[in-house]
Amino acid sequence: MQESLPEVAVFGNVYQPRKSFCLELLLTHLCGAGFRPFLEMEFARFAAQHSAFDVSAYGTFVDIADIKPSFAISVGGDGTFLRTAAAVGDSGVPVLGVNTGQLGFLADVAPDEIAASVLALRKGHYTSEPRSLIHVEADVPLEGYPYALNEVSVLKYDNSSLINVATSINGELLANYVADGLIICTPTGSTGYSMSAGGPIISPASRSLCISAVAPHSLSVRPVIVTDDVEIELCVKSRSRKFLVSIDGRGETLCEGVTLRLHRAPYTVQVVKIRHPKFFDTLRDKMQWGKDQRFTN
Repeated sequence: MQESLPEVAVFGNVYQPRKSFCLELLLTHLCGAGFRPFLEMEFARFAAQHSAFDVSAYGTFVDIADIKPSFAISVGGDGTFLRTAAAVGDSGVPVLGVNTGQLGFLADVAPDEIAASVLALRKGHYTSEPRSLIHVEADVPLEGYPYALNEVSVLKYDNSSLINVATSINGELLANYVADGLIICTPTGSTGYSMSAGGPIISPASRSLCISAVAPHSLSVRPVIVTDDVEIELCVKSRSRKFLVSIDGRGETLCEGVTLRLHRAPYTVQVVKIRHPKFFDTLRDKMQWGKDQRFTN
């Protein structure tokens, strides 16, 4: 009996055609290495409209449960990677990111590294890091996927007035933040929005969450790190009676008085690393971490 080929689920950016320029190369190398690629349906339709090659020869899927992939591959930037992670959910399928965006902190593989990376996947020459997520619950039903690999943000609804975010940890008041917003991030998200708001960089293996205010109206406010086994409760007051909640960039408007409860999700997302198997390698390469002109030629 002939052994079936290992399947790979391929996701991609569905907004910018230029970010899918290497799709044909990826599919060719996947087939050449003995994989059977399937394109996520929305991405397949987008590629069919904007690519110069025929994608109809490849299988498609709507839900990752429709196939049995050994890997999921995200083609785009970190935003596409987050969308892929949401689609993978609690399936346990490892995710590899091909970076056709800008920084690509999560999407680790450059287009010119596709051939070597696909071969590494086939030979098992990679590492897979479990990354924790935040589960968001509210007094009202949320519209979308309620889990964040990077961060959860509550933000002001308009451009003028600040919001007040009463923040409690396991039922005890931490602070009433008066600010443009508040970010609660995982270690994975510490190099994203939280970092731009002055938050610290956190090693992915740290079982922690970071709370950072966005433009706080106080000189004494600083980021706070807590263990990820706590429940964080947020209650927002706003002059506009509305506020925004963003879960890995997926935003919706909520009314004042809605309480959000955040805690660690019961599952992790497996992030595949080939080029940068160690977190601090990524920091040095992607963010020029610790770069000093005195020690360069």
